[in-house]
Amino acid sequence: MTSATAPRAAAEPRRADQNLSAFLWSVADLLRGDYKQSDYGKVILPFTVLRRLDCVLAPTKAAVLAEKAKREAAKLEPTPFLLQASGQLFFNTSPMDLKAVIGDQDHVAENLRAYIQGFSPAVRDIFERFEFHTQIDRLANANLLYLVTEKFVGIDLHPDKVSNAQMGAVFEELIRKFAELSNETAGEHFTPREVVRLMVNLLFIEDDDALAKPGVVRSIYDPTAGTGGMLSVAGEHLADVNPAARLVMYGQELNPESYAICKADMLIKGQDISNIKFGNTLSDDGLRGQKFDYALSNPPFGVEWKKIERVVRKEAEEQGFNGRFGPGLPRVSDGSLLFLLHLISKMRPAADGGSRIGIVLNGSPLFTGGAGSGESEIRRYVLENDLVEAIIALPTDMFYNTGIATYVWILSNRKSADRKGTVQLIDASGMWQKMRKSLGSKRKELSDAHIEDITRIFGANEEVTRDGKPISRIFKTEAFGYRTVTVERPLRDEAGQVVVATKGKAKGQPVPDPALRDTENVPLTEDVEVYFAREVLPHAADAWIDHEKTKIGYEIPFNRHFYVFTPPRPLAEIDAELKTVTDRILTMIAGLSQ
Repeated sequence: MTSATAPRAAAEPRRADQNLSAFLWSVADLLRGDYKQSDYGKVILPFTVLRRLDCVLAPTKAAVLAEKAKREAAKLEPTPFLLQASGQLFFNTSPMDLKAVIGDQDHVAENLRAYIQGFSPAVRDIFERFEFHTQIDRLANANLLYLVTEKFVGIDLHPDKVSNAQMGAVFEELIRKFAELSNETAGEHFTPREVVRLMVNLLFIEDDDALAKPGVVRSIYDPTAGTGGMLSVAGEHLADVNPAARLVMYGQELNPESYAICKADMLIKGQDISNIKFGNTLSDDGLRGQKFDYALSNPPFGVEWKKIERVVRKEAEEQGFNGRFGPGLPRVSDGSLLFLLHLISKMRPAADGGSRIGIVLNGSPLFTGGAGSGESEIRRYVLENDLVEAIIALPTDMFYNTGIATYVWILSNRKSADRKGTVQLIDASGMWQKMRKSLGSKRKELSDAHIEDITRIFGANEEVTRDGKPISRIFKTEAFGYRTVTVERPLRDEAGQVVVATKGKAKGQPVPDPALRDTENVPLTEDVEVYFAREVLPHAADAWIDHEKTKIGYEIPFNRHFYVFTPPRPLAEIDAELKTVTDRILTMIAGLSQ
C-alpha cells in the first residue's frame, strides 16, 4: 500500500474477494442481539480499516519507533521522519499492534484506545468521525470487545495478501451491504452503483484515447462525496482504460460517518486522504481555489439551504462572478443549483485543458422559476456560456430515498466541435429492469446493456427515434431561451374612451390598465414584433408591448420535447367494444334469472 501512483496489473482482479468479504461479514454473528443490523457497520467498517492499517504498518513498525526515539532525543519534530520511515502517508507510534492489544484480556479497551491514539492525525480523524470510542465502550459493556478484536487479528490483510484494489472492492461491498440494511438513510450517502457507472462512462467517453497514454495523471472531485462511491467507480474505470494511469481523488462530505467511510476507503486504496475534507461544501469550501479535470456529484434533492443562507448570500454579493454564485441564487427551498454553480467554479480554464462535470438533479432545476429568477439566471448562464453537453432523463424509482424523476447533467468547457452551441437531450426513462428485491424507494435498475446503450447514444451525439418515439434530440442552446414581454392595454373611462397620461415622460400616451396587463413568453429564436402581430393583435388590437419590462429567461421543458401524441381510438371501435361487453353482461344476467 505505497501510494496512488502504484500501477495496478491489468489482470489484477478488482472484484471483491468473496471469502474475505464473507469472513468480515461473519463478525456480524458476534454482534447479533447486542446490535441492530443497521448498526453492524459502525463496528465492522472501522475494525476492517484498523486491521488493514495494522498489517500495512507491521513491516516498518520497529523502524518508526526507533526513528521516533532518535528524533525526540534530538528535540526535533519527528513527523516527516516518521512518514519516511513508515513508507506510507501515515504512521503509528504506539509500541503495540492489534495482537498486543488483546494480549492483556483485562485491559483491551484501554490498550485499543492507546493504540488508536498512536496514529498520525489524519488517520485518528477517521476513527473519531466513526465515533469508534463509543463502539469500544459498547462492545466492552457487552463483553464483545475481546472477541471482535480477536476475530480481526485472525485475518491477514497485508498488501502482499490482499492488494489495494481487492481491499477497496471488499470495503465497497461492505459499505453497500450496510447501506442496504439501513434503507431509511442509504439514499443520503449512497448513490446506486449503476447510476455512478453511467455517469463515469459519460464523463470519460470522449477522453478514452487521451486517458490511455502512458503516465497520464488526472484529478477528479466530488463535493458531496458520501461514502466515496463515485470516486471509486471513476478510479476503476480509468484502471480499465489504462492500468498505469493515476487518478488523484478529491472530495468533501458533511455527514461525519460517511466522511469517515470515504476517507477510510481512499486510505485503503492508497490515495492521499488529506484531499478528502469534512464540512459543508457550500458554506465552507475545503478545497478553495483548486481546479479539477473531472467532477461528479449527487447532491441532496430539494433540500433547503436556510442554515447557510447568510454565508452564501454574502459571497454572492461581495464576490459576484469572482466567487461561485455570481450568476444567481435559487430559492432557499432547494439548493441543488448551488452545487451546480460550485462545480462550475472548480473547472479548469479551457486554455489549461478544461473540465467535464456530471451531476444528478431532480426535475426542478430544469424549469422552476420564471424569467429573471435566480434559477432562470443560472440556466441562462450555463446555456449562454455553452457549458451543457447533455441532459439524460433516468427512470423513476432509481434511488433509495426517492422515487421521483431524476436527470444527469453533463457539462464541459471544452466541448468538441460537433457539440458547440448545442445541447443533447436523451430520454432514458424507459431503459430499466425490475430489481429482484426493492431497497427503500429503489425498485428499478439499469442493466449493463442499458448503460452501454445510453453511453453509445451520448457518444454518437445524434438524434435517435425508436418505435416512433424520440430517444435523443439535439437543440441549439438558444432554443431554451425566451423573452417574457409585458403586454399592456389602455385604461378606459366610463364612456369607453382611452385615458391619456397628462404629465411625465408618458405624457400623451395611453395609460395602461393594470387589470388588463398580461405577459407573453416569446422564444428567443423568434422576432418579438412578428410574434406580437400574429398572437396578440388579432385578439387585442389596442395592445402594446412595454419593452422596459422585458426579461430574458431560460427553461428546459424536457418532457414536452419527448411527448408523442397518441390519437384516441375511432369511436366506432370503442362503441363495438362496449356493445360486446354489454351483451356479455346481459347474457350473464339472463342466465341468473333462469
